[in-house]
Amino acid sequence: MQRIGFVIFHGFQMMSLAAASVFEFANIELEESVYDVHYLSETGAAVRSSFGMTTQSEAFSAEPFDTLLICGGVGIPESTPALLDFVREAPSRARRVAAICTGTFLLAETGLLDGRRATTHWLLARELAERHPNVDVEEDRIFIIDGDIWTSAGMSAGVDLALAMVEKDLGIEVARKVARKLVLYHRRAGGQSQFSTLLELEPKSDRIQSALTYAKSHLRSTLSVEELAAAANLSARQFSRAFRAETGQSPAKAVEHLRIEAARLMMEQTRHPVEVVAREVGFADRERMRRAFVRAFGQPPQAIRRQSPVYEPDDLATA
Repeated sequence: MQRIGFVIFHGFQMMSLAAASVFEFANIELEESVYDVHYLSETGAAVRSSFGMTTQSEAFSAEPFDTLLICGGVGIPESTPALLDFVREAPSRARRVAAICTGTFLLAETGLLDGRRATTHWLLARELAERHPNVDVEEDRIFIIDGDIWTSAGMSAGVDLALAMVEKDLGIEVARKVARKLVLYHRRAGGQSQFSTLLELEPKSDRIQSALTYAKSHLRSTLSVEELAAAANLSARQFSRAFRAETGQSPAKAVEHLRIEAARLMMEQTRHPVEVVAREVGFADRERMRRAFVRAFGQPPQAIRRQSPVYEPDDLATA
């Protein structure tokens, strides 16, 4: 049996504990107690969350755990000497240590993330980088595994992180079944973006929004600047200038991001060969799509497909 410890503190966010359901349903799926979940705190009493609900906990001790997960808060958690000491010593008493959302700040404060890759909620990622310049912060990742240290983005990403742990421990089929029982489409791969391309671009004018909407509906087209400018009722020069001013990107880069997002969804939801996916979303060939995936997600399209609930082992033989 693997002992799982959730580290909580005054003002922790209850959503962090959603990850505990992943371990619970893994036990249900296997009809045995593979995971033994505990809630740990400095006082060992009832701990009040940010929304007023309380959770009964056990006091910090030197007992070993397979996995320790540090919960997050609505903002950056306030640390105490005892909390930091426990977190700092966590790698000596656990096989893996994880932080959910802003719990990453506690890990960073101890120095455990120095020289490592890590992520947190996108709203606070830059502050994490500023406070802890020795941490390699990747602000647009669902979760990151760097050796025995795991970190995740916002609260719901803790569920993806826990599903990834179950997959490593018990295999992908068990993780898929757990995801289905939790009414999740499937776990998001760690390299995925925290938010969608259209939300990320946040155009300020209706004209630029219209051009992006047109692009998303015509990804198979060449989508030249002239074509997008016509959709926005602007000259090509006016459009390029306005587009960069409003989104911070060139039209070509934004279109590539839209194509990557559409391709990722097709890789996850269908069994189409890579060549078909590349053609449907407007990439010239599979190699250009592969390079775009590696730039965006740090992994090729085939890695995304392996996480898909429709994936079959022989799919990649013909991909």
